[in-house]
Amino acid sequence: MNETSHLTPAASRGQGPRMPARARTNPLRSRRLGDAAGRILATLVLLVCAAVILLPVFWMLSTSFKTRAEVLMFPPRWIPAQLQWQNYPTALSFLPFGRFFRNTAFITGVVLVADVVANSLLGYAFARLHAPGREALFILVISTMMIPYQVLMVPQYILFHLLGWIDTFRPLTIPAWFGSAFLVFLMRQFYRAIPAELDDAARIDGCGYIGIWWRILLPLSKPALATAAIFSFTYNWNDFTAPLIYLNSPDKLTVAVGLAYFQHRYGATPWNLLMAASLVTVSPCIILFFVAQRYFIQGIVVTGVKG
Repeated sequence: MNETSHLTPAASRGQGPRMPARARTNPLRSRRLGDAAGRILATLVLLVCAAVILLPVFWMLSTSFKTRAEVLMFPPRWIPAQLQWQNYPTALSFLPFGRFFRNTAFITGVVLVADVVANSLLGYAFARLHAPGREALFILVISTMMIPYQVLMVPQYILFHLLGWIDTFRPLTIPAWFGSAFLVFLMRQFYRAIPAELDDAARIDGCGYIGIWWRILLPLSKPALATAAIFSFTYNWNDFTAPLIYLNSPDKLTVAVGLAYFQHRYGATPWNLLMAASLVTVSPCIILFFVAQRYFIQGIVVTGVKG
């Protein structure tokens, strides 16, 4: 009998003896264990970061239910001995916060509509319309983001003073209809991810430029529009500098300026009442973010529609 007749077919082909099944699965098992350890480590890091971020929010919530004596205790007491629910109605009755909320809601609502409409139109123009100098004009618009607001405060105030807009809502609402560089960039990048073939098909059906924007691009741009709306709402609801500069009458102030009156109207700042009013003030932004979180993430990623 031939000497190699007792070898397996795999060995006779020069492949060597087969490895045991347990030895073959060891690398796969090690990789799975490594992936699991990596996920656990990443989760722990995220939990620590979330705790650090949420710690001031928890302190604000805890302080809003404390007495003035508990606020000044050292070492600080994280959980109040007894919840002071009356801090909220007391804080909101110190100043006419109802009027402040109405003023802020009006300004924020007008600017939100302006930001969504104007910037979506400008983003559509920069993404779809072909004209000489379009890219140079877009670079010029984006470059305005590098100009600090403090540089523009005095020229803008002089301009609005000459127009007779001081102590009115016009300086806070009308400029929004002329676009925002960041939101124009956001909408342009989203529109560029939408296939241009959809425009051609709509043009064949008889749509003009406005029809394409209204019937085709806007329905596909909900994530980008929601992102622009969140940015606009959050910024204008919490804006302090512009209302402080342009508004003088107490009945026209916003909630951000009204909160500052806690420190100016009372000698010793009632931190428990200030935290209660601040929590009520910031709650619309928190609610809006959680409601539109899914669209917000999609808009940041700028996914678009893949053709």
